[in-house]
Amino acid sequence: MQSIDKFTKSKFISIFGNIFENSKWIAERTYKFSPFKNFNDIKLKMLTVYKNLSKKEHLEIILKHPDLADKIKISHLSKDSQKEQKKSSLDQCTKNEFEEFKKLNKIYKKKFGFPFILAILGKNKTQILYNFRKRILSNKNNEFKEAKAQVMKIATLRLKSLKNNFQ
Repeated sequence: MQSIDKFTKSKFISIFGNIFENSKWIAERTYKFSPFKNFNDIKLKMLTVYKNLSKKEHLEIILKHPDLADKIKISHLSKDSQKEQKKSSLDQCTKNEFEEFKKLNKIYKKKFGFPFILAILGKNKTQILYNFRKRILSNKNNEFKEAKAQVMKIATLRLKSLKNNFQ
């Protein structure tokens, strides 16, 4: 594999463009901080770009995240989201589970104005539903902070899975 510090902008964006759900502009901004010493340098710079976004930009990224266990839209998810939801068996919910997710997604988005976000990797559908039921009782300010933190966790997990390609 080509050395990280030799990546062209297009190569960099093709690899890191979906670390933040359908927001390749984060990778574009991160590329401006090249050259990169190593993979950890990319990770640090990319997460710093995210941390320093405006509230409006954070919301833009949050709004790009899909509803969890949306049976109708599951085939339209990014490859990363498809893989994450599949590993948590969200594509294999019972009819009642799909209905509960659908109901919770609708109530949550109406209450908060953005989708429920949870780093689901390593969690099963029972744990995810538990988190959903609990967080839907929160207030908008706390939930926005939690959504930002969950986006950061998702990005960190996606970066971790990519790191193996650079060893």
